[in-house]
Amino acid sequence: MVDVGDKAETVRVAVAEGFVRMRPETLALILEGNAKKGDVIGTARLAGIMAAKQTASLIPLCHPLMLTKVSVDIVPDETLPGLRLEAMAKLTGRTGVEMEALTAVSVACLTIYDMAKAVDREMEIGGIRLVSKSGGRSGDYRAQGDRR
Repeated sequence: MVDVGDKAETVRVAVAEGFVRMRPETLALILEGNAKKGDVIGTARLAGIMAAKQTASLIPLCHPLMLTKVSVDIVPDETLPGLRLEAMAKLTGRTGVEMEALTAVSVACLTIYDMAKAVDREMEIGGIRLVSKSGGRSGDYRAQGDRR
C-alpha cells in the first residue's frame, strides 16, 4: 500500500456513474415493483452503499477508509431504456474515495442485473466512470463531456 501518513487530512468527495440498459418491459416491471425478487431499486441502493464500505476488502492495496457519507441515486431513463446510477462517497482523510464511489455504482448495477435477470438476460451494464473528485494533493477533477 502507498504510505499516505504524511498527507494532509482534507474533505474528499468522489462521484461515479453507470447505467443498466434493459428492455422497456423490464424497466416497467422494476418501476411497478413487480420483480420476483422484490424492490430492485431499493435493494440496489443498499447494496451499493454496503459495497462502498467494503472496498478495501475487494480491491487489493486500497486503504480501509472511515467514510462519512455514501449515497446511491437510481433514476429511470426511458430513452436508454433502463436505469442510470450515481454514487457519491465522502470523508475527511488522507486518501481519496474514488474507488469507493466506483465500487458502489458497480455493485448497485450488478444487483439490478441479478434481481431482474430472470426476465431479461440481455441487460447491459455500462458507462461506469468517475464523474468528479475533490480534495487532496492532486486537486479537483471533473470528467469531460457527457458519454450518455
